[in-house]
Amino acid sequence: MLTGPAAFVSDQDADLEWWWWKRPLDLGLGLMLLLLALPAIVLLAMLVVLESPGSPFFRQERVGWGGARFRMWKLRSMRVDCDESLHREAAADWFAGRARSDRYKSLTDPRITRVGRLLRRSNLDELPQLFNVVRGEMSLVGPRPAIPYELAHYQPAYLGRLRARPGITGLWQVSPRERLSAAEMMQLDLRYVREASLWLDLKILAMTLPALVASALRGG
Repeated sequence: MLTGPAAFVSDQDADLEWWWWKRPLDLGLGLMLLLLALPAIVLLAMLVVLESPGSPFFRQERVGWGGARFRMWKLRSMRVDCDESLHREAAADWFAGRARSDRYKSLTDPRITRVGRLLRRSNLDELPQLFNVVRGEMSLVGPRPAIPYELAHYQPAYLGRLRARPGITGLWQVSPRERLSAAEMMQLDLRYVREASLWLDLKILAMTLPALVASALRGG
């Protein structure tokens, strides 16, 4: 029997991520994008290592479809072996709606390297997640995968995000608003779960690059 977050996913919900269009789109387009991105990933990995010794990749446990745990890949943007307490505190404040001098995902975090700041501003640190897409752990489009300790701050309704496989991009990433509260972002993810379709995925994918460019020009 499913327990915890996974219990929120019924047998009917289990079919959500395997609509006829979803996995073929992720596998076909994801594999093509991965092959195109490999040279950039290798070059960026070299830059990461040149500035900060250690693995150029960062693997972090995330919560996926139905509450299943998996390791998400990113290009490392911080120094090795950083204390995660700053992020835990920022997450608690963000979900509680408490005002902060900077955003939940900050470019001014003292743990971030110079190369890492550029990676985050351009979102190029997310490129290795194409491996997760090809492996079936993520989708090109869907809610962003939660960090396990974030679930402690979820309202019950937010667990509805787990009915869809997590994505690299989604509705909130292409939102015209520069900053969204936790509640607003959760509602956009829940809207995606309710309205997901091939057309919506293609629309979000088409809007992602312009949104990333606009975000980079604003400074993240």
